[in-house]
Amino acid sequence: MARLAENKLISLSADLAWRGLIKDKTFADAKWLDQPRVFYHGVDASADSLTIGNLAALLLARRLIDAGWRAVLLVGGATSLIGDPGGKTAERALLPRSTITKNVTAIKAQVTQLFAGQDFKLVDNYDWFKSVGYLEFLREVGKHFSMTELMARDFVVERMGEAGSGISYAEFSYSLIQGYDYWQLFKKYGVELQIGGSDQWGNMLSGVPLIRKKEGKTVHALSMPLVVDKATGRKFGKSEVGAIWLNPAKTTPTEFYQFWLNVADADVANYLKVFTFLSKAEIGQVMAEQRQDAKARAAQKRLAVEVTKLVHGGRQGETVTGASKYLTGQASLEEASAEGLERLRAEIPALKVRVGDSIIDALAKSRLAASKTDARRLLMSGAVYLNGRATNELLFKKDDFQNGRLLLRRGKAYKDSALVEIDE
Repeated sequence: MARLAENKLISLSADLAWRGLIKDKTFADAKWLDQPRVFYHGVDASADSLTIGNLAALLLARRLIDAGWRAVLLVGGATSLIGDPGGKTAERALLPRSTITKNVTAIKAQVTQLFAGQDFKLVDNYDWFKSVGYLEFLREVGKHFSMTELMARDFVVERMGEAGSGISYAEFSYSLIQGYDYWQLFKKYGVELQIGGSDQWGNMLSGVPLIRKKEGKTVHALSMPLVVDKATGRKFGKSEVGAIWLNPAKTTPTEFYQFWLNVADADVANYLKVFTFLSKAEIGQVMAEQRQDAKARAAQKRLAVEVTKLVHGGRQGETVTGASKYLTGQASLEEASAEGLERLRAEIPALKVRVGDSIIDALAKSRLAASKTDARRLLMSGAVYLNGRATNELLFKKDDFQNGRLLLRRGKAYKDSALVEIDE
């Protein structure tokens, strides 16, 4: 309650500016945001899960809701049939309608979980596009857009440039489809603002002039900067290598927690602003602790706890935090609770052995090694760890175990571990 009270003392525009969440906008003064209206944010359904890249914009939506805005959240059952060209260097493969339908269902469930307890309207643009004819669309929408204007959009320029791969008419038309969405939501729900990532800015601009021409009304768009890893320059998206998914079947809660635990010092302050609801004072306190002892990684630990609880739920988030403490060596496996051990067994391979059994066999059985030959190579090269300690021993010894259990790890990555327990 104290955090909510503190945040209420700060205007929405000031809070978003401090968090670095305002990039492009069609209104002159950010204080326009301080008068609550109706906004919408859309996500596509090109995969069966959202990523942490989607999460950043969805949390922006949550901030608007907390400030009194009414929300319409759109899942793109229609637009996903075409493919969003924004931020893409090549044409996206078209997915069948059946796949998109399954993806829409999965993403609606994720959005509903993330916004549990919030007041919002959840819609699918396929519901109105399925009855729109081609000639009708050209007359109602296409007639209002100049080719000169569309050819100047960033995503078209990049794709049509010398090093570009070109762009199909379908993807070229995507921004008009998104403009039509805005028009429909304006008429149905009185939407006056669209929000999204900056890679969507070209698409977001389509609805603003369309509504002005069709309805004689002024509406707006707001983009936030893309969240990127400063070390690699890569954005957080599903098309990026190593995407971090919100679906626990694609990225386990422990892997999710560990991703945030391992973010670079250069990124952690920004991520605390974007991905948590901690206040300015709370983030300032965490970063002060970080500056005093960077090796303790207080900021990363707080970030990991906050985001994991937000996405995977309070109780599960606490369990994941506990499991990760064992994986990262922050807590002794000897003291692991029954619940903690159960979580470890769900997250990593688990097997039973006897004292004197072969470590090589255990590496192969747990699939930490592709074969016994691979396991021997890993062992001899010093890439095998027992409870965080490198070993080149061939057999398990009694002293290796803590209360009858140990963590067998391949390499430096905590996720490449197995829980090994003594078979009594």
